[in-house]
Parts: sequence; C-alpha cells; structure tokens
Amino acid sequence: MDETGLHLAMTPERLEECLSIVRWSPETLAQALGCDVSLVEAWLTEEAEIPPKTAAWVDTVAQFMETADGMKPKGLKGKKWP
Repeated sequence: MDETGLHLAMTPERLEECLSIVRWSPETLAQALGCDVSLVEAWLTEEAEIPPKTAAWVDTVAQFMETADGMKPKGLKGKKWP
C-alpha cells in the first residue's frame, strides 16, 4: 500500500522476497494456492501479473512470519535431545 492508501501491484522482486521470508519455494506457493507451479514461475518472470488478492495474501503471510520470527524462542539453535 502506498502513502495514499492505494494498493500497488506486487512486483516479482517482492514476491521473491516474500517467498524467502516464509521459506517457501515456488512449488510450495503453488501447492498452497492450488495452482500449477508454472503460474507462480510466470509471476516471478513477469510473464503474468500477480492478482491483487494473491499479492495481498502472500504479503500478509510474509508479514505474519516476520512478526512470528521476532517472537521465536532463543537458545534452541544447535540443541539436541540426549
């Protein structure tokens, strides 16, 4: 959303960033959306426009993950069960 409150189209770069934030591959996003991975790949290469509702959902998932990552417990990295 820009400063006027209007939704801007999601760029392939932002989609890639969102996928990285949520640790998803294009295949995982396609599975979550119920579409073929070729559609996600078309979005990533600018062959097809990312639908606004899809962009909003992906962005919301990424924002949630960023918030959740900030709350994850510390001190578990590298720990094992005896």
